[in-house]
Amino acid sequence: MTGRAHIDGTWEPRPATRWEDAFLGGNGRHGAMVYGDPADDRVIVNHHTLVRPNGSEHTRPPELADRLDRLRDSLLAGDATAGEQFGAERPLVWVQPFHPAFQTRIRTAPASATAPDDEAPPTGYRRSVDFATGEITAVCEGRRSQVFVSRADDVIVQCVTGPGLGVDLSLDHTLPGAPPRLAIGRSTVLTPGGGRLTLRVGYPDSETAYTGMTVVRADGGRMSVSGEGIRVEGARSLLLITRVRRHAGGLDLAAECAALPRGDYPTLLARHLPLHRPAFERASLTLDADPAERALCGSDLLRRPGSPALLERLFAAGRYHLLSASGMLPPRLTGLWTGDWNTAWSGAFTTNANLNLQIASAAAAALPEVSEAHAALVYGQLSDWRDNARAIFGARGIVAPSHTDGESGHTRHFQRAYPLHLWTAGADWLLEPLLDHAETSGVIDPRLAGALHEAALFYEDFLTRTAPDGTVPFVPSYSPENRPANASWVTVNATMDLAAARHALTASADRSPARPASARRRALADRLPGYVVNEDGALTEWAWPGLLENYDHRHLSHLYPVWPLDAINPYDTPELSAAAHRALELRGPENDSAHGHLHHALIAARLRDGGRASAALEAVLAGDFFHNSLMSAHYPGRDVYNADAAHALPAAVIESLVQSAPRRLVLLPAPLTGCTGGELRGIRTRFGAGLDLSWSADGTATAMLYPTRDVRVDVRTGDDRALTDSSAGTTEAPLELTAGVDRVLHLGPR
Repeated sequence: MTGRAHIDGTWEPRPATRWEDAFLGGNGRHGAMVYGDPADDRVIVNHHTLVRPNGSEHTRPPELADRLDRLRDSLLAGDATAGEQFGAERPLVWVQPFHPAFQTRIRTAPASATAPDDEAPPTGYRRSVDFATGEITAVCEGRRSQVFVSRADDVIVQCVTGPGLGVDLSLDHTLPGAPPRLAIGRSTVLTPGGGRLTLRVGYPDSETAYTGMTVVRADGGRMSVSGEGIRVEGARSLLLITRVRRHAGGLDLAAECAALPRGDYPTLLARHLPLHRPAFERASLTLDADPAERALCGSDLLRRPGSPALLERLFAAGRYHLLSASGMLPPRLTGLWTGDWNTAWSGAFTTNANLNLQIASAAAAALPEVSEAHAALVYGQLSDWRDNARAIFGARGIVAPSHTDGESGHTRHFQRAYPLHLWTAGADWLLEPLLDHAETSGVIDPRLAGALHEAALFYEDFLTRTAPDGTVPFVPSYSPENRPANASWVTVNATMDLAAARHALTASADRSPARPASARRRALADRLPGYVVNEDGALTEWAWPGLLENYDHRHLSHLYPVWPLDAINPYDTPELSAAAHRALELRGPENDSAHGHLHHALIAARLRDGGRASAALEAVLAGDFFHNSLMSAHYPGRDVYNADAAHALPAAVIESLVQSAPRRLVLLPAPLTGCTGGELRGIRTRFGAGLDLSWSADGTATAMLYPTRDVRVDVRTGDDRALTDSSAGTTEAPLELTAGVDRVLHLGPR
């Protein structure tokens, strides 16, 4: 028996014993990781601003521009290793690493009383997270703990109720990987009906610190100072309100604590819900899933990788986590969460693949909050991007770094095997999601037009050489994070670079037709070398004679023209589309990175290959990539906490069912194996219409379109079957949409 239901949460029958399995909450600034242990109720506190000073914050891009022409001469002359010396004297400097703040602890018994994973759970125990409200609840034998991270008040709120609560409260900074020589300061103050805990942590060799503040309010009972915390005896309920701030110099603790919001738990929750619930509920996926599987806890459901119920839940969880991680900044490699100071790759924003993959569903899945968070990162760093362009390349315009901690946008990654200081496609790559958002919403942010202008300006200054055939070779060039089989990393005419330059030049010209530079930019884009198809029939990663492909690699940078640019697609460029498909067929998974599998799925969907998209997703679902929290890992076997798979999965599912361009709609382009029927609701298209889609196992489908502007759209299906329009018959001709006039499209059985 199958059925459809709105999926809005997950649950577990026992507390988390690993921080990776803790349920997650967030408001795009603060993050909370909730273990749900009634004996030692821990909540790890995170914040987007918490990065440890390591000296990199003072690093500026080196002055290398005067050496650039010599490098160009050498590469064009055939010196395949010339790029290895460009900036080689610079040390590799990682960005400031993201880290946790501390954990709040409510202890009623030693932590060792927690039952291991293989033992029976506590009697009557259940912990759950409600995606629609952001509430994380743990219930056990009359005790209830509820936690949410308020979007309205920017605090972590926890309410604990139970008969005669007797607990010790503390703020604990001793999390895994905490560096030595942290300067720790504490204060404990009792107040009428409650108390106040503060924890100040100063970084070694730095004037920067962070301070956590928790205000405690008790209903009944007695409170006393106990060690470094507060002891509560006989209370009916406790309310904890927590905030953390990173700062330089001192902080007025009394004023900070006084500024924390007042009110009981229902009042605080009521202020939060209007900002969270509508955002999460704008879009949803329901599949023809077994109700019995849908009722399983997350850890049991993860053991059924082929279950539609699992895909439903991961879709909902991915939207929830993506929304929760996005606010003042977009999600990091770990989203907004970590329980360990030793975060892989500094817990940075890795911009050459991971960040864009994580936010890939933002526009289509109706999460403008994510797009706005991404805009905050991009526009906040443009000044640093200008420094990169000038210092390294002697050019106007902007060049984005491959890694950032959220504070600095200066290029810092200098390494022979990963010469990411020579990756110039980043500005266009990072602006593309903002273009998607603009097309979906119909609103062009003036900052976007300005940034596109600067991206194009860089290429006008950078593309200085002319080949005998009149084209402008792209030199130096780098395809993250790959190299040709027969050459070094720095090359000529990486396909991603060609695609980025062509797109930046034309996008700027398209959106600023009155600029005198528009005609010049279109002419320069036309002189860029074309894409190359090799003897394998595959689109090459480098469009330069003699460079051989390295097919077994996790990155798919050369397929940027397919996804997300849509410059190569089955409808307008069928021959190049076939070559791109062949390149995808030949691409190996290398080290099984989650982002590689999800990137593969997104590209396969654009190329109408549902089987390949399904196989890529199945590699993740069956590869033990997900923790019980439904947050993901970078490698199989839940190795290295990482948000790429969790956040990118909704985009891969949407792309398999609905794709849109400013004047094109494709329904069911690449249906996934096992998703024989279901409903996808609340999708936003790039031509300004909302869309609901339902489909069935016999191939029938219905799409409801809700246009917000007048537009003519070419409508396609993945298998080229004809659609019927309830108001106009067949849709062989382009579909004329009128703002405010809903349309219903039907697809008959196969």
